[in-house]
Amino acid sequence: MGWLYVFFAAIVEVVWVLGLRFSNSPIEWLGTIIAIVFSFYFIIKACEVLPSGTVYAVFTGSGAAAIVLIDYFFFHADFSPIQFFFIALIIIGVVGIKLVTDESETKEKTEARG
Repeated sequence: MGWLYVFFAAIVEVVWVLGLRFSNSPIEWLGTIIAIVFSFYFIIKACEVLPSGTVYAVFTGSGAAAIVLIDYFFFHADFSPIQFFFIALIIIGVVGIKLVTDESETKEKTEARG
């Protein structure tokens, strides 16, 4: 369940980052603020079962990669092949962290400490 929270946090991060860029009215700013609150809520829930360093790395890496790709595909930002290479490295790193982090083992360690 922790990884699902990280996934939701990353998706909501994309929403609020786009909100920061495009919000013009009070209602749009309110939506952006709500998205920020939900993003932090999902991060907090993920940190209950996963190491906070792992959560933060995956959250920021996946969110940053998603924003760059959205900028390129939807807003026609200029990017070089080397930039795409480094975005691919971020995505590979996020997947790698997911593969090597055992959620049940992490939860057991957390429960044993607290």
